Amino acid sequence: MNYLLYKRKRCHAALFILLVVLLPACAKHLLDTVPDTTISDVTAFDTPDRIAAQVNSLYASIKNGSFYGGGYLIYDELRADEFLMGKPDPGQASNVWQHTVNSGSTEVLSLWSAGFSAINAVNSFLAGLETHKAVVTDALYTQYVAEAKFIRAISYFALVQTYAKPYNADNGASLGLPLRLKSETSSADNNLARSTVAEIYTQILSDLDAAETDLPDDYGDDFTNATKAHKNTAIAFKTRVDLHKGDYAGVKTEAEKIVSLTSSPIQAPSGVAHQLEADYTALWTGDYTGPEAIFSMPFTDADAGSLITYYFRAPPAPGSEYYLNPAGILSNPALSDPADARSAMIVSSQGFQWLNKYTTPTPNTDYVPVMRYAEVLLNYAEAAVRTNDLATGATLLNAVRRRSDPSYTFASGDLGSSATLLPLILTERRIELLGEGFRTHDVQRQLLPIPGKTAPSGTSPALDISTSLYIWPISSEEMGANKLMVQNP
Repeated sequence: MNYLLYKRKRCHAALFILLVVLLPACAKHLLDTVPDTTISDVTAFDTPDRIAAQVNSLYASIKNGSFYGGGYLIYDELRADEFLMGKPDPGQASNVWQHTVNSGSTEVLSLWSAGFSAINAVNSFLAGLETHKAVVTDALYTQYVAEAKFIRAISYFALVQTYAKPYNADNGASLGLPLRLKSETSSADNNLARSTVAEIYTQILSDLDAAETDLPDDYGDDFTNATKAHKNTAIAFKTRVDLHKGDYAGVKTEAEKIVSLTSSPIQAPSGVAHQLEADYTALWTGDYTGPEAIFSMPFTDADAGSLITYYFRAPPAPGSEYYLNPAGILSNPALSDPADARSAMIVSSQGFQWLNKYTTPTPNTDYVPVMRYAEVLLNYAEAAVRTNDLATGATLLNAVRRRSDPSYTFASGDLGSSATLLPLILTERRIELLGEGFRTHDVQRQLLPIPGKTAPSGTSPALDISTSLYIWPISSEEMGANKLMVQNP
C-alpha cells in the first residue's frame, strides 16, 4: 500500500464523522438501518437529528467486521487452544490460527485501522459537538459526550490487549499505544510516540468513569439498552478492564454496583435490571436483547455479520472453518452432559464437533455478544476469590453453573479454598464464554503461554510471554506513517 493511500486511511475516521447519516426522526432504530443520505461537514452539527445520527455512526464504527463486529473476537479465539483449523484458508484467518501473521498481514492492518478509525471518529465528534453544544439540550450534550467516551474506551481496550503486553507483565510499564485524544484531519499529527500500557489503562478507566457518571440509567426499551451504552454498560466494562489490570479490589467495587447478591435471581439493583436469562438457549435463539445482554452488535439482512462463517454453518456446511479442539474445554463433561443446556451448543458434523451458538444462515444476522451479565458474574467471582472472599465467589459460580444445569452440585471441599475454587471459576469461564472472544486474553492476563495445537491441516506452536507474536506486531502502515512509533520485538 503506497504512502498516499495510507494517509487517506488515516483521515478516514474524521471524514466518516463529517459524512454522517441523516435519518428522519420517525425512522426505526438508527442502529438497525441502512444509510439514506450523507451531508457535508458544513452542516453536520446543524440540527439535533444530525448530531444524533453522528452518535449512531460512532456505534457503527466499532461494529466494523474487523473490530467488535467480529474480527477482534474471532482472532482472540483462533489464537488460543479451543478451535482447530479445518482447512488452511488465508481468507479465513488461517495465519492467525497458525501464528504466522506479520506487521503487514491483513488482520493486523485491519484491526489496527478499525480501532484507530473509531477513536478518531470519537475525537472528531467531540470536537465538533463542543463548538455546536447549543444545538442540543444540556442533557443530550452530556449524554452524547459520555457515549463517545465509552466508545473510545472500549476501542483503546481492544487495541491495547492485542498490540501490547499484558498489564500484569510489569505493572503496565511496557510500551502501549499512541494516545490520540484529538481529531486528526490530516497527516500533520502522524508522529506520536507510544504511551505506556499503564497510561492507556488510565485513559480507558477515566473515559469509563466519565461515561458511568453521565450515561442514562435506562433508555426505556430492550433493543436500545442492549445496543447503546447506558450507566450499567460502563460499569460492566470496568469489571473487565480491572480484571485484566489485576485490580481485583476494583473489580469488586464496580461489580457490587450492578450485582445484588441478596436478590433472587441475582440482578442489577438499579438502572437496567440485568440478570441471567432463565433459559440459556434463549441467548442464542432470541433477539439478543434480553436482560443478560449488556452490549451487543446488531446485524440485519442488509448488514450481515460473520461469526457463523468461522464456526459452524448448519449442514450442508461447506463454509465451516474451525471445529472444536477435543483437547480443549470441549473435554469438560459439562459440554457433553445433556443436563447442562450449554451442551446443546455443541453439534457433530463431518466427523467433528462444532460450536453452534451462532445459528442464523445467510445473510448471517446473529448479533455479536460483546458483553453479557454472565461475564460480569464470573469477573466478580474470580476477583472475590483472589481477595479471599470465598463465599461470594462460590455463590456467583453456582449462579452461572446452575442456570445451565439446575441440579449441578460442586463438591463441597472444592469450594472451601482459593486453591480449588479459583480453577473451577476459570474453567467455568471457558465453558460459559466459549467462542465469544475471551480465551487468548484470559491466558495472557495470567501470563501463561498461549497453548500450541495440532490439526490434520496444520500446527500452531505454543507461545510464551517472551516469544514474538505473543502479542501482535504494530501495523506496518502505522510504522510507515508515524516516525516516532517503535515496533514490538
